[in-house]
Amino acid sequence: MLKAKRKTGLVFFPAFDWAIDPTHPEREERLLYTQDQALEEGLFDIDGLVEFKSDVVTEADVSRVHFCVPTVAAVMTESHFISAGSAKRIGVAVMNKEIVNGFALVRPPGHHAKRVVHGARGFCNVNIEAIMIEYLRTFHKVKKVAIVDTDCHHGDGTQDIYWHDPDTLFISIHQDGRTLYPGSGFPEEMGGPNAAGRTLNIPLPPRTSEDGFLHIIENVVLPVLKDFKPDIIVNSAGQDNHYSDPLTDMNFSAQGYARLTELLKPDIAVLEGGYSIEGALPYVNVGIILAMAGVDYSKVKEPGYDPEAIRQSANVTAQIERIGNAVLELWQQRDSLTEQRQAGKEFEERTSRIFYDTDGIYETQHETIRICRECGGALRIDSSSDRGNRILAVHIPLFACDACKATGHQWYDEADVSQYRKVFLQNRPDDAYLEKKA
Repeated sequence: MLKAKRKTGLVFFPAFDWAIDPTHPEREERLLYTQDQALEEGLFDIDGLVEFKSDVVTEADVSRVHFCVPTVAAVMTESHFISAGSAKRIGVAVMNKEIVNGFALVRPPGHHAKRVVHGARGFCNVNIEAIMIEYLRTFHKVKKVAIVDTDCHHGDGTQDIYWHDPDTLFISIHQDGRTLYPGSGFPEEMGGPNAAGRTLNIPLPPRTSEDGFLHIIENVVLPVLKDFKPDIIVNSAGQDNHYSDPLTDMNFSAQGYARLTELLKPDIAVLEGGYSIEGALPYVNVGIILAMAGVDYSKVKEPGYDPEAIRQSANVTAQIERIGNAVLELWQQRDSLTEQRQAGKEFEERTSRIFYDTDGIYETQHETIRICRECGGALRIDSSSDRGNRILAVHIPLFACDACKATGHQWYDEADVSQYRKVFLQNRPDDAYLEKKA
């Protein structure tokens, strides 16, 4: 019998009752083929590989992260509660030392869901990794978290949620946003004034192969993680970089994903995208599981795998090296960048326009952040959609200083409710979520 070097937990949730439509790439077969492959390969006979049952999150768990318009129940199905709950189950098992690491193979995915949620975008309603992380911060005293998003699409929702958080390092490795949804994720997007450099975007050119991805992991991601010293590492484990994926234009493989996982050593991995349902996902997932457990994965190969056929060009290699060097330089300048962004200001504002491509909703946000050298800063978001919903959302960060707590409470207390459908307060230090309406 094979024995795992590391006790590794798995949870499967295919979400039989949720699909955008029966033929959409984001459908239950994404995980059913993986389950069949895992059984066929005898993964559950490996000593040290443990399967957990799905769990659920509560509305309170969701509200630590999101402002859902008009309500949590209006933007989530039962499958979303279970998908996020299954990620939470793996996180809790790691924290309780039931396992060394774990992989939540779940759907629906979540990394395009931002802090304010009016509907679905990029197949995502709520951010399942963020819900899990904030649960662990509340109940398991986790502080510093590194999120490494290896989905082919930029993790713009996770970036938005942690844009102002100096205790969260968010690294997204993705296909260049000039060539792929959501059209963002460039190196100059590096975090707010209180957390400059804690967001690192690594846009890779189309047709990047194993050499390019692994170069970035070894020469950029691992040195940055060593500097940051996170309490936990979370991998948003999207698998749509595979050379057979129908939605993207990259040349990664099952062997490459396994090696990436072996190098990254995530405490928790959560499935995101990946839409080559038969030709890639079963093999990529098996490779990731074996790598997390410390079991030989060298024989895991998808049909038709030919490393020479997908090898990247010299031009792509040169572009990747330049991008990696530029991102490392930003990381090394993070403290001076933060000082420059904060100099002479009490507040910073930004306005953004957001399209919910899955639900066809347009949102406009006006955001105000308090400049703070002690915490992530009190945050105020005035959000309105073309469906007639306007809300005011106030966020007080978990590790807020007294001045930011006072500012957040003042914004909430003084808000003119007659101008909004609802006014929300996300009071993380007290683990409280309040709302008022006209």
